[in-house]
Amino acid sequence: MDRRSVQADAYNDIDSRACVTGKPLHAGGIAGRTEATGRGVQYALREFFRHPEDVAKTSLSGALDGKRVVVQGLGNVGYHAAKFLEEEDDCLIVGIIERDGALVNPTGLSVEQVKAHVAETGGVKGYEGAEYVADGASVLELDCDILVPAALERVINLTNAERIKAPLIIEAANGPITVGADEVLNARGTIVIPDMYANAGGVTVSYFEWVKNLSHIRFGRMERRQDETRQQLLISELESALGRELPDSFKEKYMQGSSELDLVRSGLDDTMRNAYQAMRQVWHERDDVQTLRMAAYVISLERVALSYSAMGL
Repeated sequence: MDRRSVQADAYNDIDSRACVTGKPLHAGGIAGRTEATGRGVQYALREFFRHPEDVAKTSLSGALDGKRVVVQGLGNVGYHAAKFLEEEDDCLIVGIIERDGALVNPTGLSVEQVKAHVAETGGVKGYEGAEYVADGASVLELDCDILVPAALERVINLTNAERIKAPLIIEAANGPITVGADEVLNARGTIVIPDMYANAGGVTVSYFEWVKNLSHIRFGRMERRQDETRQQLLISELESALGRELPDSFKEKYMQGSSELDLVRSGLDDTMRNAYQAMRQVWHERDDVQTLRMAAYVISLERVALSYSAMGL
């Protein structure tokens, strides 16, 4: 066998598709990959709001519901993050910034309707039911609770950092805050959930896709029907003990086995929770760590160092 044949065999190895992620489902992709980065942003915010001590640092209170959110960029990440926050966490999306301007509505925008308008017209201008602002960048300075820069680098910089009013910023984009602006925001007490954590949902689910490809079976296939059978048995015994039937809506939801999408979302949620808890522990316990960004750097470098040490490097 010559070298070219060996290379062809290696390329066509059964595991070769695992090296590329973000594939369509029919080509070995995984359910939930398209939404993953935006979903991760949602899970990151949910975990932040599970810790009253952290929320208090923003002068906010309570849970996510009712929080006023401005989203910069309605691409894949911004769209999914805004959609999930609006539909599942009852946030008010009070501002959406796109390349041709921005929309503002203090009572909340419908993300789906805005997305449909953008798809039809190519921009947000002309959307009814909201104020159109031609200078979209100025809406970054809108009075809101949570600011989600989800598209471009360096949109928060020394020219506007002093005017940013949001007490909580989550970096859904890569590098949306410059170093200088970050210092200004930190000095003012603005809490920034850093990009290296906040937008890690995509690469996390890409890892799940890699694992799926190596195992050659979709998540949930082996156990889903067994779970449904077990849950059906429990429901039957419970109804017998109570002497009455439980509502069909409850039974349908409870007895449904986990799909691949359910398992992917669960795994992503678990990953985002654990990662945030590790960051906040460093943030709260070390006097020399003043921000979540620095906590993320500390954890990352410590883990790299441990890996190198384990390899004898």
